[in-house]
Amino acid sequence: MVQPSGIHSRRAALKMLDAVLRRGETLEQAEHSALRSVRKPADRGLALAIANESLRWQTDFDAMIDSATKQRLPDDARQRMVLRMMLAQTLRLETPSHAVIATALPLLAGGPRRLAHGVFSTLIKREAALPEAPSLPGPVMERWGARAEAIAPGLVDPPPLDLTLRDASETQAMAVQLAADSLAPGHLRLARGEAIEKIAGFSEGKWWVQDLAASLPARLLGKGTHESGSKHVLDLCAAPGGKTLQLAANGWNVTALDLSKRRLGLLKENLERTGLKASPLRANALIWEPKHLYDAILLDAPCTATGTCRRHPDVLHRIGPDQIEEMVKLQRGLVERAATWLKPGGVLIYAVCSLEHEEGENQAEWINANCDLAPLAITAGELPAGLQPTAEGWLRTHPGLLADEGGLDSFFVARWQKA
Repeated sequence: MVQPSGIHSRRAALKMLDAVLRRGETLEQAEHSALRSVRKPADRGLALAIANESLRWQTDFDAMIDSATKQRLPDDARQRMVLRMMLAQTLRLETPSHAVIATALPLLAGGPRRLAHGVFSTLIKREAALPEAPSLPGPVMERWGARAEAIAPGLVDPPPLDLTLRDASETQAMAVQLAADSLAPGHLRLARGEAIEKIAGFSEGKWWVQDLAASLPARLLGKGTHESGSKHVLDLCAAPGGKTLQLAANGWNVTALDLSKRRLGLLKENLERTGLKASPLRANALIWEPKHLYDAILLDAPCTATGTCRRHPDVLHRIGPDQIEEMVKLQRGLVERAATWLKPGGVLIYAVCSLEHEEGENQAEWINANCDLAPLAITAGELPAGLQPTAEGWLRTHPGLLADEGGLDSFFVARWQKA
């Protein structure tokens, strides 16, 4: 039997959704295996788009599906996953209905194709439509509370492309050259779509990809030079290296420590491309001991990464209390060790790309109570226009902020100084 054009993309998308929703893999982990047999870049891009949009709007797609079935399909039923994909293509990717049906029903070979076809046709006849912003899963709504309403509008679309410049003085010139917007010195924001390697300045190492929110922790350490030379900073859990590059560009003498060999490889590639200098080090921060103390430590701690939900919507469905608790313990262990590696007067930045209070605000309160560090408040003057510190002097960003300019990932950032 001749298979319809595009079936390989849909089959790969289904494999990714199955890996995320049934096995708890990240979408990034799942794509390597699922896309192995998909050769064309356009087909690979389509598979990823279907999977991402299915996850981004899953709660709303499920409500539609349930409204058109007499008996509720199990959450992990293959028919439900395929129907989510069908709706994602129709309502988000503007794929014609006949193409959606032709490429979806073969995925249910040996199964109830008639049910999927009937449910989809019923919803199309009803002219089913999505809300203005994605509805968040119930457990996520419970965890995020009042913030959820403000966050959801920032999840409608995949984010734009943010770049951090090696030389902030080139911001205006590079913005003109790339037809980009800028929300802070050294930052550019471009529309999605063009291959990274083809953007002007890539081969010359003039920039690297980094969400604006992800660039804020390193910005809060300022320049790394003083009268006698460069100050020493430890970038803890550094790979793939955006913050290391920032610190090196700002004159710091950087030790970039990470446990992952693969991710450290990416860091080294970016150092080579940009011509910036740092000292990558592969080690486990929970047992490693430094040879000297540091003027500053930037701990971008391992976390649940729920703050990246606008670019990685799988986190909305994978993360729960067990993962949060595990990360909290790891983060505290890293902070306790890092606090002992600072010189007197040294500064610690703690950051997580998480929307969970347990990993952010609660951790800052724990550090205040348990570590020999004095809070060093973040000020409005240190932040891009439109962002404000909290009353405690912390920073909390989320996808709904700066929504008119393209939004932000969510980061929690706080700062302390050693007596």
